[in-house]
Amino acid sequence: MNQEKVLIVEDELHALTGLAELVSGWGYRTETARDGVEGLEKALAWQPGIIVADLKMPRMDGLELLERLSELKQNQAVVVLTAQGSIQSAVDAMKLGAYDFIQKPVDSVRLRQILSNAARQRETEQELEVTRRKLRDAGVLGLMVGSSKKMQEVFALIERIAPSNVSVLITGESGTGKELVARTLHSLSPRKARPFVAVNCAAIPETLIESEIFGHEKGAFTGAMERRAGCFELAEEGTLLLDEIGEMPIGTQAKLLRVIEERTLRRLGSKIESPVDVRVLAATNKDPAVAVSDGHLRADLFYRLNVFNIHMPPLREHKEDIPAIVEAMIQDMNQKHDRQITGVSGEMLQQLMASDWPGNVRELRNTIERAVVLGGEGLLEARHLPPGFGKSSGKPVEAVVPENAVHIEIGSTIDHAERLLILKTLESHGNNKTRAAETLGISLKTLHNKLKEYGSSTTDNGSENTDEP
Repeated sequence: MNQEKVLIVEDELHALTGLAELVSGWGYRTETARDGVEGLEKALAWQPGIIVADLKMPRMDGLELLERLSELKQNQAVVVLTAQGSIQSAVDAMKLGAYDFIQKPVDSVRLRQILSNAARQRETEQELEVTRRKLRDAGVLGLMVGSSKKMQEVFALIERIAPSNVSVLITGESGTGKELVARTLHSLSPRKARPFVAVNCAAIPETLIESEIFGHEKGAFTGAMERRAGCFELAEEGTLLLDEIGEMPIGTQAKLLRVIEERTLRRLGSKIESPVDVRVLAATNKDPAVAVSDGHLRADLFYRLNVFNIHMPPLREHKEDIPAIVEAMIQDMNQKHDRQITGVSGEMLQQLMASDWPGNVRELRNTIERAVVLGGEGLLEARHLPPGFGKSSGKPVEAVVPENAVHIEIGSTIDHAERLLILKTLESHGNNKTRAAETLGISLKTLHNKLKEYGSSTTDNGSENTDEP
């Protein structure tokens, strides 16, 4: 029996009585209130762990109740009840700190799941408080490292929203650690024991992306030889990260928005809709406002995902974190490659701090991994850095690939220069399109489109879906 206390605030007596009986039947201790004023009084006096509140009530509505609870530093998980067609009000409530929302008429299965998740959240928050005290001074949060002001601001926002069910849009340049933010949000949430699924929207062919995300039934299309679960089903009760959301086809974005708002899913080729319980996070290395204005990202999907925005700063803006990040990377690489590296020399650290790191933390990680493999044991020295390391800063565009410099004549067109740079970068990576796209700072889909324009006959020597060097 669950002994968590649940306060139900609803002005319709029949609905109030029914909800109280339903929730009590699941083992929760319940109390009721007929409007926001009475609800606030009972919340302060009874101190419930969870509050289920209607948005539309006399005297004090659900939004004002949320505001007052926040002002009074109350930490209850608030679940709001909203009428059909009032999604915007529910989003506003979540911005004010609501844990989740559910539409009327109430789906008892979904409500029970939300209450269960909210109860786990309170336990997680207590564990988090202990963890925060131990790690904040060391500049560590979950899987992330950084004691700079910029990273501490990111950590503070992650701590605030991780225990909730709210959608988050993670922005930042390629290689800044957006997926790491998503994994940290998951690891610090009540969903941490459930799956974390990440999908790169730019790496999936347009003809297959709906099948990958929503799943399909046998025979749904040519080649569909068996039923297949999509990413939403794989992430059930967990977290789904949609990376490079701006590369998703507009038609698929419309279907995604429907799944997020209605919490139901229909596989391709199926007539049956099934409930889904997934927290959705999205990431992009583009300016989302520009993507919306350019027609690459639906405005309604953007507003639904962007309840909170976490922006990851480029590494060049928080270089003071490099020593701690490198230390954490060395520990990880020692275990991964069975090495015994003890640290880095002063000269090497000086060179690491002097670099502008256009590839951000991903580039730093690849550099440290190479050095650890070469060094084997003891201190890493400057000689373990890649040839020509640190000499590209401030150089013209041909220095991007020093082994195969791109010579661009004055008077060349932008299109011509772009073509040379893309083809030379691809050649320098052995025709591995994934690594070439990362070096160029563009999506894999964009690279494919460019090569198609050029009529390139290049082929991959490596997997397009791997980040391995």
